[in-house]
Amino acid sequence: MSMNLNSSIFDRIRVKRQPQIEATPQHVPCDHPGCKAIGAHRAPMGRMREGKYFNFCIDHVREYNATYNYFKDMSDDDVARYQKDAIIGHRPTWTMGAKRGNKGFEADPSGIPDPLGIFGRGARRDPPTEPKRQRYGLVATKALVSLGLDETATRETIKARYKELVKQFHPDANGGDRSTEDKLREIIQAYKQLKSAGLA
Repeated sequence: MSMNLNSSIFDRIRVKRQPQIEATPQHVPCDHPGCKAIGAHRAPMGRMREGKYFNFCIDHVREYNATYNYFKDMSDDDVARYQKDAIIGHRPTWTMGAKRGNKGFEADPSGIPDPLGIFGRGARRDPPTEPKRQRYGLVATKALVSLGLDETATRETIKARYKELVKQFHPDANGGDRSTEDKLREIIQAYKQLKSAGLA
């Protein structure tokens, strides 16, 4: 059964129409001195006035945008610090694992006997038997293996090993033999990865 849109029943349905209110744009004058045009285009006021805007006409907003510099009057160090902080949204951060307070850990809990000195200030701590290895990502670990090193390698060790391997596998050192070029490319790529990770 389908609906007949030409039915006389539809002719009798009356819908009260809402009065149309025409939106009138707010006419704000251009903020450029001496300009009488309408400032229909917003432009940011700049650093330390975030969220505030000038209203300019099209000609003056183009002129303003062509010379706008958010970092004007900032030193290179300040710009670099701003860019670094922008990565984390300018929010404060803490080092992973940093203690923010030692409440209850250094002092003996009151009323609990501690004959072994586990909870007190004099608690015995065994020195680590093996130096802690720094943990690297999979890419950095593979790059270290390509250079024949492990995770205990220092920056100086990595650089020295890289130079040694380049001299060993370079075609000039092998009388022009190009059979070791693939190994040389692998070593160079591994060193680049370690350098980009800040390890070399």
